[in-house]
Amino acid sequence: MSVLAEGAARPKAGIGAGVVTLLALAIFINYVDRGNLATAAPLMKDELHLSGAQLGLLFSAFFWTYTPSQILAGWLSERINAYRTLAIGLAIWSLATISTGFVSSFTALIALRLLLGLGESAAFPCSSKLIAQHLPAHRLGAANGAIGVGLALGPAFGTFVGGMAMAQWGWRTVFILFGLASLAWLLPWFFVTRDASQRPDESAHESAPAFLTILKTRAAWGACLGHFSANYGFYFVISWLPLYLVKARGFSVTQMSEIGGMIYLVYAASASMTGFVSDRWMQAGASSNRVRKTMIIASHSGVALAMLGCAFGGVSLSVACLFLAGASFGLGTPMIYAIAQTLAGPRAAGKWVGVQNCVGNIAGIVAPIVTGLVIDRTGQFFWAFAVACAVTASGILAWGVVIRRVEPVKWNPNSP
Repeated sequence: MSVLAEGAARPKAGIGAGVVTLLALAIFINYVDRGNLATAAPLMKDELHLSGAQLGLLFSAFFWTYTPSQILAGWLSERINAYRTLAIGLAIWSLATISTGFVSSFTALIALRLLLGLGESAAFPCSSKLIAQHLPAHRLGAANGAIGVGLALGPAFGTFVGGMAMAQWGWRTVFILFGLASLAWLLPWFFVTRDASQRPDESAHESAPAFLTILKTRAAWGACLGHFSANYGFYFVISWLPLYLVKARGFSVTQMSEIGGMIYLVYAASASMTGFVSDRWMQAGASSNRVRKTMIIASHSGVALAMLGCAFGGVSLSVACLFLAGASFGLGTPMIYAIAQTLAGPRAAGKWVGVQNCVGNIAGIVAPIVTGLVIDRTGQFFWAFAVACAVTASGILAWGVVIRRVEPVKWNPNSP
């Protein structure tokens, strides 16, 4: 395999703002529904008598199915098309969210987290397939910035609105209402994409390369390892932020909701600005390699510094560093997927992001469990933040060294 000239074989824009908006909304719903457990953790821990290790397992269980199912979702996005695969996945995860409101045992919660992970696995392979298939290179930043906004606003909404609602009505009611609201997304999706979902894939005349072919590329492993390191810090924060603020820093549930919500708002603003700036930078003549690598390395540096500040700082410095982490997450999220879409191209984007998200989201299994065990053993968050700092910093090497250049891989026409 070699590389094409930058932007080669990139199709002209073929999806409108309505589809991109609905993709961003699907990611928003995705993170609201997966993050509800973290927001409810302080209440569920007492009501269901859960230990720190059990909470860590619950946070992790989602990824036991979410992670390997990325491969299935990537394959289905090529096989039956990304429009339909995303709709099926969203229906599954919405029903899992609704059902969580009725459970009363640890075992049932584990089972529903597994089902939730299966459904939510469709989101990123499908959205990346559609974006790579229809948008030129200089518009990837804004589209992925919109995805990043949805990713950030999901936890913001879930933490702030969900936390307030749980304090008022209880966690069970919130799971049921949020799950029903998620199902409503299917109506505009079917209306807006009805015609497009019936058309054949524009890149179907050339079959997507096999998963093994993708795994043989050095750039794929760099992206996978970089994604893992980025996700470790993110999932550490998204899983344990509510409990950290309430139990370790002494904030009330209401205060936790306000602080957590504002952190994710900073994340959303940063993601949107990053997408806009990166597109303008490329339109001014900068290469994908320069733009994507500069921003992703800056993101990892900022998150690592924030984790270090939380480990050593007091209450005020820790909160400030969490805001820095939010801004840094927003700087990196659009780049993670823009890099994957650039490297893979429209032909392989669904499978590539399936592979990359599969490896990257192993962090979702590891980070919650490691954090829970560390907290149970030490009784504090210091070492949990220290580990997150080290793993995040390692991503600088993955993106900056393992990936030589961010430019399209040239797949052999008849590669299996």
